[in-house]
Parts: sequence; C-alpha cells; structure tokens
Amino acid sequence: MQMSAYIDGFVQDNEVPDVIIVDENGEQAAYLRREHPATPIILLTSEHKERADNLNPIIYKPFSLWKLIDAVVAANNKLDNSDEGILQFNQYELQPTARLIIDKETDSQTKLTEKEVDILKYLYKMQNEFVSKSDLQTNVWQYHEEVTTHTVETHIYRLRQKVEKNAERRLILVDNGCYKLNMGD
Repeated sequence: MQMSAYIDGFVQDNEVPDVIIVDENGEQAAYLRREHPATPIILLTSEHKERADNLNPIIYKPFSLWKLIDAVVAANNKLDNSDEGILQFNQYELQPTARLIIDKETDSQTKLTEKEVDILKYLYKMQNEFVSKSDLQTNVWQYHEEVTTHTVETHIYRLRQKVEKNAERRLILVDNGCYKLNMGD
C-alpha cells in the first residue's frame, strides 16, 4: 500500500494524507484535525501533558525509530480496524469492520461488500474532491489506468441502488464522470 504523509508543512503529491506527523506543536495538530477529520495525527512532543486517543496518538521524546514506525502503521489502520473507524457523513454512518452502512434518518442498516466499503472509504478520504474513474480503478482496485472496464460504474450504481432510499440525500455525487461522497451540510 502506498502512503502519503503530512510532516510539518510538507504534503506529498498534493493528496489528502494517510497520516499526519506534527512535531511539538499542539495548536498545529488541532488545526490539522479540523482540516483532516478522518486522518490520524501523530504528535511528537517532549511535554507529558498532552492527551492522546486512538486517532491522535502521542509519541514522547526521545523515542526509537521503531516506535514511530509502529505508531504510523497503527494509526493508518485505526480507520479500518477499530470502533473509532466509524465514518459519518450526510446522516449515514459507515462501519467498515462490520461492512455496514446505517441510514441515521430511518435507522435502516444495509450490509455492504468489501469493495463497496473500500469505495466509500476512499471517497471519504478524498472529502470534497471529485475523483475520476481511473483514480478509483488505481486506488481501490489497483488496476492500471489503461485498463478499460465498467467495474467502477457498476459498483457505484449498485451501491447507490442499495443504500439511497431518499433521492434528496444522495450517497455519491457524479459530475462529468467523476465521483464524490456527499458529505451533507
């Protein structure tokens, strides 16, 4: 898996980072939490007064490289493998480990396939950006851009049919062949 990271002001590939590492700046970590609500943020600090939780781990200095690597890997897995990984958007709640989406307005639950969960997690990670079919093929299916297939369209069509009961509350928005998760108001 390819990861992107935000480390003290540097974002690789202009993507939404998979993990953010902040050195000695709690205010910056708080600001980045607001900007990237679904991204784990690791704070490196020598002060022992900060409070950690599962999406905001703290590593106290001095630390070993292995401790940092373990924290990055664990933080990146939090959204997939923990209760804290529940994603909420537009009155929906996605529980990736249970492969379940709950419509909070009607309290109905819909079981999803693993690939449907992967699509929603990727679109959630991209937040307010429309992503292309080839971007989804590359990042969700690991297909090369040159591959021609209707897999993306078919999966998104079926996902929308399965989940969207209220036409006013679209799950996935489509514009010019690109897709974006409807985050709601």
